[in-house]
Amino acid sequence: MAKGPCEVDMIRVEIIAGGDVQRVGFRDAVWKIARNLGLSGTVQNLEPYDVSIVAEGEEDALKEFLKAINIQAGPIRVQTLKVNWSAATGEFPYFKILRGDWQEELGERFDVAVGLLHRGIEVGEQNLMVSKENLMVSKENLSIGKMMLEKQDKMLEKQDKMIEKQDGMLEKQDRTIETQDETLDEIRGMRSDLHENANKRLARIEDDIVEIKRSIRELGGSCN
Repeated sequence: MAKGPCEVDMIRVEIIAGGDVQRVGFRDAVWKIARNLGLSGTVQNLEPYDVSIVAEGEEDALKEFLKAINIQAGPIRVQTLKVNWSAATGEFPYFKILRGDWQEELGERFDVAVGLLHRGIEVGEQNLMVSKENLMVSKENLSIGKMMLEKQDKMLEKQDKMIEKQDGMLEKQDRTIETQDETLDEIRGMRSDLHENANKRLARIEDDIVEIKRSIRELGGSCN
């Protein structure tokens, strides 16, 4: 029977994952990835240490699935992925986890919780180290800031000294100007005194001339 124009070939991939993949939450991670990609199939633990995965779907989705399940984060460390491609059977209505007996599953859940706790402690230690590094950086920045403030204080002190020197020079200039003003006042006073004395002497000379002329006339002389 011919396929319609909108039909897409479905294929199957069978995977054996090796590494740190049991009792670390790997099956739950695989299940979430498969569900998000719209795949069907199963994932289950395979004795003694591996995990078996069967997935069916579109080729592009399965290729993305293979990349996504190669997890290297937290307690999960995938070291190998043995892959076998074949035609899809359509036997899986959805993707599910095939679990063992309750004791095995309880033990795995406990191991996952412990692993997550250890991971949380590691993250906490890493955050503590980052906090210490940030604190060191902050101390260095504070030290640099103090050095900059000290330099600014020194520059301000120098500016203050320069201003004091300028003020001293201005005071000297003011004193020089005052002295010049006093000298000018003295010169003006002296000129005024000289002018007054000259006027007085000129007046006495004029009086003397008048007296001389009068005496000449009394003696019978002629005086113009």
